[in-house]
Amino acid sequence: MGGPAFLTGAAGALPSRTVAVLEAIRHAILAGELRPGQALVETDLAEVLGVSKTPVREALKTLAGAGLVTMNPYKGAAVRVVDGEQARHVYDARLLLEPEAVARAVAGGHDWRPAHQALDRADGARDQAERSLANRAFHRELYAGCGNPLLVRMLDDLRDQTALVSVAAWRYEPDWLTTPSWEQEAAEHRAVLQAAEDGDAQRAAALLRGHIASFVARNFPEPAQENHR
Repeated sequence: MGGPAFLTGAAGALPSRTVAVLEAIRHAILAGELRPGQALVETDLAEVLGVSKTPVREALKTLAGAGLVTMNPYKGAAVRVVDGEQARHVYDARLLLEPEAVARAVAGGHDWRPAHQALDRADGARDQAERSLANRAFHRELYAGCGNPLLVRMLDDLRDQTALVSVAAWRYEPDWLTTPSWEQEAAEHRAVLQAAEDGDAQRAAALLRGHIASFVARNFPEPAQENHR
């Protein structure tokens, strides 16, 4: 296994070795350095990152729990392959939870400056992984003030899978698109944030619901159903 520059540079950037390994592998997956379906061999990753196998093993377990990695007792770990069914399940769960959480955050009053900062980071992102992680931070800033820690935790648990789905969609966009879909998503984000700042909870929730639904409908439509007589 080669030594991607980001993986090599990221190790040791955080105080905890395991957390540093976790963040390095997560970023490499979202940046496409580690491709969907690619085997994640502990010894190879440990060599690239300059650590023992133990923090790599723990990081892979955590990433499996977050939905970025699959674990097979016979084949080992691999980067999760995103399919339409998985994407629809992730976004269906978000549709049930996130608009309500955002409406509650708006109704309760919230400091939206961190959300603006996340959008600015997304606009200035150098790659898909940075943009996806900034978007993830933006969405969290929308719902973090909902007043229900359990609801926040449930949405947090969906964030890595959402990022993986987004990157997969951006990666396979057709060449004929004149405007990248992430630009459309950025405009939708700003519209949601404006409604939130205006204190219009229902409008913010409706715009967010449309934003989530349109993304999955555009990129992972339901398969055509055959008519049976």
